Amino acid sequence: GLVLDGRTLSAIVQGGLQEKLLALAQRCRAVLCCRSTPLHKSMVVRMVRGHLRAMTLSIGDGANDVSMIQAADVGIGISGQEGMQAVMASDFAISRFKHLKKLLLVHGHWCYSRLAKMVIYFFYKNVCYVNLLFWYQFFCGFSGSTMVDYWQMIFFNLFFTSVPPLLFGVLDKDVSAETLLRLPELYKNGQ
Repeated sequence: GLVLDGRTLSAIVQGGLQEKLLALAQRCRAVLCCRSTPLHKSMVVRMVRGHLRAMTLSIGDGANDVSMIQAADVGIGISGQEGMQAVMASDFAISRFKHLKKLLLVHGHWCYSRLAKMVIYFFYKNVCYVNLLFWYQFFCGFSGSTMVDYWQMIFFNLFFTSVPPLLFGVLDKDVSAETLLRLPELYKNGQ
């Protein structure tokens, strides 16, 4: 692990040692920045996003973490004793730090698998509809006439194909929450 404080970060920025810091940080399992200013926190996030082209997640619980949360791809605010500023600036809000594990491992896995299935479903739905229109043009001699009325096309997307996305969104849980918490390696399978 690597632990950096605010004075060290200031020296790294003033000395132009950002690339060396990133090379060192890539070799560590965890990097912790403590006793740093809000500017330093957001600078570290921007540096990792810019140079490493990595997706970043920032977690904060106070007003001093707002710039860091906004600089990250995904921001998580923890409501606590320091106020609600971090929660208001974040993408996700949790009440305690202990809920982070369930947010990432359980809800993150479910969301990822649901989105992957929904993308495939929408491609399937649109390919079926376009193929139907394509073959109809052979039947009508490419005259440009429409196969269905406009209101039927609206109802096709509104009623006939809206049930599967709703069912996927509400009911689809490929693995139980207990299994996902017990086996965190399952999070990588979807990727």
